[in-house]
Amino acid sequence: MSSADLFAPNQPAAPLAERLRPKNIDEVIGQSHLLGEGKPLRLAFQSGKLHSMILWGPPGVGKTTLARLMASAFDAEFVPLSAVLSGVKDIREAIAQAEQTLQQSGRHTILFVDEVHRFNKSQQDAFLPFVEQGLVTFIGATTENPSFELNNALLSRAQVYVLQSLSEAEMAQLFERARQTALPDITFDAAARGRVIGYADGDARRLLNVLEQLQTAAAAANLKNIDVAFLDNTLAQKLRRFDKGGEAFYDQISALHKSVRGSNPDAALYWLVRMLDGGADPRYLARRIVRMAWEDIGLADPRAIQLCNDAAATYERLGSPEGELALAQAVLYLAVAAKSNAGYVAYNAARAFVSQDGSREVPLHLRNAPTKLMKQLDYGKDYRYAHDEAGGYAAGENYFPDGMPEVSFYEPTERGLEAKIAEKLAHLRELDAKAKKM
Repeated sequence: MSSADLFAPNQPAAPLAERLRPKNIDEVIGQSHLLGEGKPLRLAFQSGKLHSMILWGPPGVGKTTLARLMASAFDAEFVPLSAVLSGVKDIREAIAQAEQTLQQSGRHTILFVDEVHRFNKSQQDAFLPFVEQGLVTFIGATTENPSFELNNALLSRAQVYVLQSLSEAEMAQLFERARQTALPDITFDAAARGRVIGYADGDARRLLNVLEQLQTAAAAANLKNIDVAFLDNTLAQKLRRFDKGGEAFYDQISALHKSVRGSNPDAALYWLVRMLDGGADPRYLARRIVRMAWEDIGLADPRAIQLCNDAAATYERLGSPEGELALAQAVLYLAVAAKSNAGYVAYNAARAFVSQDGSREVPLHLRNAPTKLMKQLDYGKDYRYAHDEAGGYAAGENYFPDGMPEVSFYEPTERGLEAKIAEKLAHLRELDAKAKKM
């Protein structure tokens, strides 16, 4: 069949992604860290022995393709399930099919479960006895971290392979292979080619779907050359791959937070803009930015906390896109501000101490005495009013419960305002030491 026949109006054609699906692992583009010579998945193909596995990676990187190639390489029956559409009944039917296949032809079955993280615990558990018996080889595909989404029992019986988004060079290779198949008579400007590859964002399936869309649009417009202007009129708004509740979401939040903590304003701004570009809720980002100010800047620069609160309020008043500038400037300020997690560490240390300690009584001298009876019971007796003391400090006074071991939760850093705080606390401790000697 010629390439022109693939798009003949009276002849149904399989989607481009299906027509270009590799027939063997040497045709696979990408995943060289798994499929290169001596690498884990290539060794699995060469071993002659099937084993259960979890294929974890973003959309469009070849998870289904690898599972199908595994079935082909081992002459196994391929039974696919989608965790989005299937339930325990479908699992039972798939197992019954595997038993029938084994009895009738002696062929083994690969049970492929796409989006396996969508199955609940009981559904995941339903696979275990049949995997243990060797009736089926289980291959699960997931875009989410298996450590969080899959049962430990299932994970212990399957090898996890991490698949990666296709690089720009790999996407360019796929682009050319697909263009020769689907659009042999159409050329692309260099800028348009780069735009299409960028639009696909490492997702092979998305790239192939876009090329099919462009083939249809170009034919309708009777075009032989595709430029950026045509792309802008044909494609929807470009969106980077971003799952608001999934792995990419938390990875990017982590990258933003660590860039701020690492005092890199350019990287912090990049990750903020990436998340905004991908559809993250600016209000959520504003809350995270305020948290960063308290956790990583703290008393080293208290202005950061106020600035971040003001940025969040500005966004509420202006909305998008104007309000996002306030968030961007807050992130930049946090990145260049003096850093201290001393308050964060002190709070956690105090929480840990209190959670393990008993309920100690408040010392009498620290108790308030608003009634005559309380005064008769010595509430507030011998309390030293700091403002009446020299320097406004009651040197040597104890503010902890009686008998409590000495603790030091807050240890200010030598950065920013905390350097001054450290000096003051050191001076006050010297006064306490002198008062105790008297």
